[in-house]
This record gives sequence, C-alpha cells and structure tokens, in this order.
Amino acid sequence: MSSATTPPDSDPTRRRRVHSMLKLYYGLNEEGKVAEQVESLDPCDINGPHFDPEVYLNKLRKECSLGELMDHESCMVKQIRSLDSDMQTLVYENYNKFISATDTIRKMKNDFKKMEDEMDCLSANMAAITEFSARISGTLQDQHAQITKLSGVHTLLRKLQFLFELPARLNKCLELQAYVQAVSAHRKARCVLQQYSHMPSFRGIQDDCHVIMEQLAQQLRQKFRDGGSSAKDLSECVELLLQLDEPAEELCDKFLSHAQSRLEADLQGLEAELKDSAVTDTGGGLVQKTSPGSNPVSPSSSSTTNPFLSSTAGTDILEFIDRGCNEFVSNLCLVIASYQELFINRPQDGELASKNIPEMANGKLHIFVDTLAARYFSLVERRIQEEKGVGDNSLLVRALDRFHRRLQAISKLLPGSAVPSQGTEIVVRAARERIKQYLSALQTFYHDSLTDVRQALAAPRLSVGGAGSSGGGASSKDATPSLPELLTSLSNFILNQLKSVLASVHLFTAKDITFSNKPYFKGEFCSQGVREGLVVSFIKFICQSSRQYCESAGDRGGSTPPALLLLLSRLCLDYETSTISYILTLTDEQFLVQHHTPVTPVTALCSEAREAAQKLLNHYVKVQGLIISQMLRKSVETRDWVNTIEPRNVRAVMKRVVEDTTSIDVQVGLLYEEGVRKAHSSDSSKRTFSVYSSSRQQIRYAPSYTPSAPMDTNLLSNIHKLFSERIDIFSPVEFNKVSVLTGIIKISLKTFLECVRLRTFGRYGLQQIQVDCHYLQMYLWRFVSDENLVHFLLDEIVGSAAHRCLDPSPMEQSVIEVICERG
Repeated sequence: MSSATTPPDSDPTRRRRVHSMLKLYYGLNEEGKVAEQVESLDPCDINGPHFDPEVYLNKLRKECSLGELMDHESCMVKQIRSLDSDMQTLVYENYNKFISATDTIRKMKNDFKKMEDEMDCLSANMAAITEFSARISGTLQDQHAQITKLSGVHTLLRKLQFLFELPARLNKCLELQAYVQAVSAHRKARCVLQQYSHMPSFRGIQDDCHVIMEQLAQQLRQKFRDGGSSAKDLSECVELLLQLDEPAEELCDKFLSHAQSRLEADLQGLEAELKDSAVTDTGGGLVQKTSPGSNPVSPSSSSTTNPFLSSTAGTDILEFIDRGCNEFVSNLCLVIASYQELFINRPQDGELASKNIPEMANGKLHIFVDTLAARYFSLVERRIQEEKGVGDNSLLVRALDRFHRRLQAISKLLPGSAVPSQGTEIVVRAARERIKQYLSALQTFYHDSLTDVRQALAAPRLSVGGAGSSGGGASSKDATPSLPELLTSLSNFILNQLKSVLASVHLFTAKDITFSNKPYFKGEFCSQGVREGLVVSFIKFICQSSRQYCESAGDRGGSTPPALLLLLSRLCLDYETSTISYILTLTDEQFLVQHHTPVTPVTALCSEAREAAQKLLNHYVKVQGLIISQMLRKSVETRDWVNTIEPRNVRAVMKRVVEDTTSIDVQVGLLYEEGVRKAHSSDSSKRTFSVYSSSRQQIRYAPSYTPSAPMDTNLLSNIHKLFSERIDIFSPVEFNKVSVLTGIIKISLKTFLECVRLRTFGRYGLQQIQVDCHYLQMYLWRFVSDENLVHFLLDEIVGSAAHRCLDPSPMEQSVIEVICERG
C-alpha cells in the first residue's frame, strides 16, 4: 500500500536503480543500445539463453543444504516481487505515453487509408492528361514549323518598329528630360544601327539619333558645369556622360576645375582677412599686478613695453582658424567625398571597367588636394607668425587643436594623403616657435626687471627723519633701498613669470588636445623644447648676462652700480643653492619629462651659476676697492707733502674712507653672512705706527747713521719681507661679508702704499701719514678677517713714507692719539 500511494518520482535513486535493472534485463548499455554480449552456454546460468531448470535445480540440491535452499528460494521470491513491482511502476509512469501511442497508431491507419484513395485518383487523372497531350501533339504536328517561323517574323518586325520609332522616342525623352531612358534606348539600338549603316534607311535613323544624342550630351555637360544640382543628379549626369563615351579624364578635370574656383574664393577671403589684420592691430594681454607697498620696485613697471602684453589682430587666431575650417576645409571634404562617389567608388561595369578610371581619378584628386592644401597651410603659418604676444596662449593652442582635428577628416576621406601629416608639422613648428617667443619674452622681462632695479638703486628712498635729521642730511643722501627686498622682489618676479610661462606652455600637452598624444609632444617637446630650449636656456641666459656686468670699464660693466653687482651675485648664488633644482624638478613633474635624449644635468647649471656668482662678487670687490683707491690716490697726488703744515687733525679723505667702508659693510651684510674672523687682540685699536717699530727703521734713524746704512736697511727690509706672509691682493673672495671687506681693504691700502712710494715727504708730511694710518687702524681692523693684514699694510705705508722722507722726525704717539680721538 505504501508503494502504491507514494508518487513514482519521489525517489530518484530508486528510479535509477529500476532503470539500470531493466537495462540489464533487456541487455541495454548506458546509451540505450543493445549491448553486444557473448552468449553463455552454461545451462545453469539463469540469465543465459541456454538455461535448463532441471539441471539448475539438481545442481542446487547437490551443492546446497536445506537451509541454503530455503534462503535461495526466499531471495528469488524477493527478486520476482521486486521485478513485478518495478514493472508496475514503469506502466504507471508511461501510461499516458502508451495511450497517446495507441491513438497515434489508430489515426495513422485512418490517414493512410484516405491517402491511398487520393493516390488512386491522382494516378487516374495523370493517365487522362497523358492521353489528351498525345492527341494535341498529333493534331499540331504539321503546323509547328509554320508557327515558329511566324513567331520569328513577329519579333523582327517589333525590332524594326523600335528602330524606326527611335528618333521620335529620343526627342520625347529629351523634351521630358528623361535622360536615363534616352541613353538606355540609344545603347540598345546603337550596335544594330552601326552594323546596318550601309543601308540608306538605317543610315538616316543613325544620323537622326546622333544629332539628338549630341543635344542630350550638351545638356548633360551644361548641367554638370552648373553644379547647382544635388549629388544624386550629378552622379547620374556623370554616369550618363560616361555611357555616351565622354572622356573620363576630361570629366574629372572639369569637376575639379569647378570645385577649385569655389575653394579659391575661400582662400582669397582668408588672405584678405590677413591683410586687414596686418593694418589694424589692437593691444591687450597680461598685466603685472603687485600689492601696494609690498615691494620697493615692481619689474616692468617703468618699462614702456612689456613682452607679455599680447598684440593681437582685429580677428583673433581662433576665429581665423574657425573660418578656414568651416569654409575651406569643410568644402574641400565635400569636394573629396563627391568626387570619390562620382569617379572612384562607382562600380565599373562593361566597357568602363577596362578604362581603369578609379586609378586615374585618384591620382588627379591627390594632386588637386595637395596643391590647395599647400596654399591654405601657407596662410595658416602666416597667421600663426603674427601671434607675437605671449600673454595668452590658450587661444593659439585651441586654434591649433581645431586645425589639427579638422584635418583628420581628410585622412579618413583620402587615405594616403600627406595633408594631415603636413598639418601636424605646422603644429609642431608653431609649438617650437612659441617656445622661442617665450624665451625671448623672458629674456626681455629679465632685462626690464634689472633696469627697474637699477633705477631703484639710483633713486634711493629717504631715511626716516628726512633731511632734517642729525648729520646734515648726509645719511639721507647715502641711504640705499633695502637690498634684501630688492633681491626677494626680483627673484620672485622672475620665478613667478617663469611659472606662468610653464603653465602657458603646458597647454600644448593637455589631455583634451588631440595633437598632444603625438610622439613629438610626448617626448621631444617636453625634454628638448620646454626643459632645454626654455628653462635651461633661460637659466644660462641669466648667468651669462650677469657675467657681462663684469666687463671692463667703457663697456656695460663700467657704469654698473656696485650694489647691482652684489645683488646679482647673491641671486646667482641662490640659484645655485636651491632655485635651479626647484625649477627643473617643477618642470620635470609638470611635463613628465622622460630623459630619452641627453639633457643638461642640474649639477652643470649649478656650477655655472656659482661661477657667475663668484665672478660678480670678485668684480664687486674690485669696483669698490677701486672707488676707495681713487680717493686715496687723488689725496696723495694732489698734496705737497714736502711743504705741508704740521698736522692738527685727520684728513677728511680718511674719514670718508672709513665712512664708505662702513657703508659697504652694512650693504654686504644685508645679503651675505658674517663669516669667520681670527681672534682679535685687546689693543687692536691702540696699535701705534712709529717709524721706529722695525729693526730696519731703528738702524736707519739711529744717531750712529753712516753712509753704508741705507744698504743695510734695504737688505734687512728684504729679509723681513721674505719671512712675512705673502698677501694676494686680488685673490677670489668667499661668499661672506668678512671676506668681501677684506678684499676691498686690501686693494685700498695697497693702492695707498703704491701712491706713497711715488712721493717725497717732508717732516710734517711723514707725521700726517702717521696720523692718517693710525686713524685707519682704529676703524679698519674690525672689518677684516685677520687684523695682522691691516697692521702689515699700514706698517708698510708708514715705513715707505719714512723711507722717502727728507727729514724723518716722527710724531709722538700720545699726540697722534689725541689728534685721532679729536677726529
């Protein structure tokens, strides 16, 4: 009961087992085919075909015990019941299929019976048709040849009628402008008329048709020349003319000639716009902005012209390129597409296929496009060259992008054309020229900035308190602008302007610009163009132009303010320290520079900047030393040292030397660090300069003076110099205040010494030199790195004066100190 109530599909495992048992029973394999098995001949094989129940039963009785027989019996009973149950399950599962199969078989029996009746009827009808056909063939056997002959005559008469009516039909088509029907009818009759043209009647028809078709061809040519028809009409016109044996080459030339006249008008409009823009120019562009009072000088504020002010024509370049693209390039693309549709892409059938028209037409099209594109490119390059101002680069880049983008349409329409590559070359040349313009503008900007700095140095600001301050206004007159502010202002303006230029140039490599993915703009433009051609060249220009200020007098260096030399020296040193590395790193990151080609290393630029800074600082020391030396030289040369009066005070020129040295010390200290000094002695300011301070002087002026004394004195002097440390007057200075002041004082005192050696002194002249040297010693020792250097040179000066004195009577040291303290 449980098996009857349980659905057959509820136990898939049991179903698979049943199926496998049935397959095994019926001898089927897994694919449902009858397995080829070797027949068993054993009569005891219960599944074999030769099974013998008696033999099998006797074998069991002999071999098995009673219990085994009972077990075997119960097992067989279970298997029989299981098979019966499985059979019943299969019947339940396939009951509907059995019923459907029974109905199908019953229906097929009925259908086949009806089909047999229909086939019998069809067979009878076919037999009747065959009989009737035999009768008709027998009846018409005698008239078949006559009917065939009459049919041929009828066909010939219809052709003759078509030929005789052809002139009238062509005229009708010509009146109705049905050119396609007229050409089609004439082509059908042309061969026949040509074959029988020796007959007068056919000859007349041929002549009439020729006149009519000539008129039709003339109308088609006029329609082709007018060009006002649609592309479909033009295509039909060209096809008809080709069918009328019109030369294809002549048609191509006429089409291109007509198109050239329209494109020439576009080019003339662009050329006229170029001429107009050359006459009317308007200014506009970038304006430098500085906050009031933030800097003592604003570069380019006093310049009459600014290289970053763009001078643009009445029509900007973007409008010019738009007009060229919308008119000339668009019309050229339309001409190319129409021409290809008419002469190149048209299927060639019959006689046209043998003329090889597409190849000929394609060659003419390439020449036509290249010629007109060359003229258009020359106009574009002329307009690009007019973009001299570099204030705003976005219009130029957008114009070049649009120009390049529109030319890509020609490459799609006309594969193999050199026009797109030539357009790309124009864009590349424009980018290169733009870099040169930016470099020139930066150089001009740098020169203008230095001009403003020089003007600021030449017109200093008044100090606090004005002319009414103590000191009689001298301090106000000598006050100089703040050099650190000037340096910061100049450096910031140059750096900001360079960043602005890099931002403008970076537009060429923007992602939304079509030509930025070209190999040139990914590689060479960034490395050789921007980095080397713009940034590195500008840094080298700064160093080179700064070195030009170190030229000899009479050139630029002769009129250069010393403060400007000092400022430029510090600027180059700052570039060597940090600015160059910062600028090049910024450039490499902004343009993703890949150094596939050799580029200038940072170390080389830093070395060049340091060399320029060193040369400027050396020249500054030389100029300042020569200024003080000039005062000392004039003071020595213009005085009568033999007949001078007894000294009562320090000469004014010595006070001026100390004042100028102090001013230079303050000036250098604004830009450079203090530097290292040797330890000073406690009595540096009290050092005396007696003519008896050396052994040679004691021998010379001793009471036991003999004629041989001068020789001994010179010998002792030379021996003393051998053991003295050599002083290099014009040695390179270090980048600190102490080294700079030491160099200036060495030059000044050396000049003073050489001037003293050229003069002859009296008693009071020698004493005046003593007073002057003691005054210089009181103040100059604190400016130098080693006070012994000042001591040595001042000793030499006093000694040289005493050596050239007619009456060497030195002044008492106490008197000298009183005079110097009194000022």
